[in-house]
Amino acid sequence: MTVVISYDQLRAETAARDRSLHEKVMTLEEAAGLIKDGDHVAIGGCMMSRTPMAMIWALVRAGRRDLTFSRSIVSSDGDIIFASGIGKKIITSWFSQGIVWGISKVMRHWVESGRAEFEEWSHMSMGLRYRAGAMGVPFMPSRSMMGSDVRRRVDGQLKEIDCPFTGEKLLLLPALNPDVAIIHVQRCDPYGNAQLDGLQFMDVDLPLAAKKVIVTAERIVSNDQIRRAPDQTKFPFFTVEAVVEVPYGSAPHECYGHYEPFFKHMDQFAELTRKDPEKGAGEYLERFYHDPKSWTDTLGRMGLGDLLTATRGGRSIYDV
Repeated sequence: MTVVISYDQLRAETAARDRSLHEKVMTLEEAAGLIKDGDHVAIGGCMMSRTPMAMIWALVRAGRRDLTFSRSIVSSDGDIIFASGIGKKIITSWFSQGIVWGISKVMRHWVESGRAEFEEWSHMSMGLRYRAGAMGVPFMPSRSMMGSDVRRRVDGQLKEIDCPFTGEKLLLLPALNPDVAIIHVQRCDPYGNAQLDGLQFMDVDLPLAAKKVIVTAERIVSNDQIRRAPDQTKFPFFTVEAVVEVPYGSAPHECYGHYEPFFKHMDQFAELTRKDPEKGAGEYLERFYHDPKSWTDTLGRMGLGDLLTATRGGRSIYDV
């Protein structure tokens, strides 16, 4: 069912944000407390790139329930969401651990058994929906999906109009305005001025579309350092609610310039869930989510060898 949002109310809520310059540093556990059961959570990054895995880890451990998630392209983060029970619906354009591993066995098992919902849009449509949300308008006109079978899966949420200027057919895509966006970045100052290296994906629009933003960062740096390269600040402090320093916060996914995906670990996860998605995902969650005492403990269980290999590969782009 499509939820109709009053954009006057949405603008009022956005305008009511605390825009003062103050420190917002907190722990993963404290940041997880800002997300409530039933919230719509947008995930930054794309597929295996800059996924805020540590934040998802914290949400699983906090026992959140009935969350709706949206993301440009979903990887094994979606498997964790469904298998852990924190979310029963994911809105995205693609759902696979990665090209080499094929369609997610966990997603397929949960969706086909009726325990979860995969709402599929085209990749362009996801970006335009977030862009509309960032602009504060209720829809975005587009040609995306007009000739695609994907349209039939979400047709009840779309409107088709005749362009008032040309008379041509256009689709109106409803805006996405998440309750919370969780985004992992390379560095951020204590106030929330976040800087990204590499591909930005849809992470420039997410902070403006969401009502609340949680940033996890490889490093928290001084505001002086941020000001030395202002062009790299992709979203400013007044959009951010919380800042958490989490080295390797995307593991086992990648963070550009810091580390590549932990490919051996991802291979093991794929094999674990291939024959029995439910049992395999349960074993994985117990070992890497529920049993560890901290995120550092989880990284230790992934293995120092995998971590060093991923780090050498990730930093090699600067070794020229």
